[in-house]
Amino acid sequence: MDIYRFLDEHDIEYERHDHPPVFTCEEAERLVPPMPGARTKNLFVYNKKEERHFLVVVECETVVDLKSLAAKLSVNKLALASQERLKRFLDLDPGAVTILGLVNDVGGDVEVIMDEELWESDSFRCHPLVNTSSLVIAREDIKRFIDITGHRVRILDIPRKG
Repeated sequence: MDIYRFLDEHDIEYERHDHPPVFTCEEAERLVPPMPGARTKNLFVYNKKEERHFLVVVECETVVDLKSLAAKLSVNKLALASQERLKRFLDLDPGAVTILGLVNDVGGDVEVIMDEELWESDSFRCHPLVNTSSLVIAREDIKRFIDITGHRVRILDIPRKG
């Protein structure tokens, strides 16, 4: 999928910043040039019965309490998805997990969970399906992107550890 073509065809504005590959928020802090937008961390998780998959979007500093989140989502135990599962559902590689990966979930198998505090941000930083660039996209355009891909976003107070 050419994500830039998709964004352009749907009039979704973005600001692009190229940088060395980053795999963690800590690396992004060191290697990504200063830019506007909330720094995001994306966790791709699934429930123990393997019937539901979730893309959980939080601020970079957030350490998610998966046990408490599972209870909030009314599922038994959540686990981080394997590289193979990530590839199968979102066609992404580790380090490039992004809300823009929903463009590859044509079956609508992935549920989007966004932290309510993060959702208040005017814009978000996200990878364009690779971890060598970051895009800044306004919240209204992220909303439209989610709608266009046939998903809906569920805004929750994501439980934190600590």
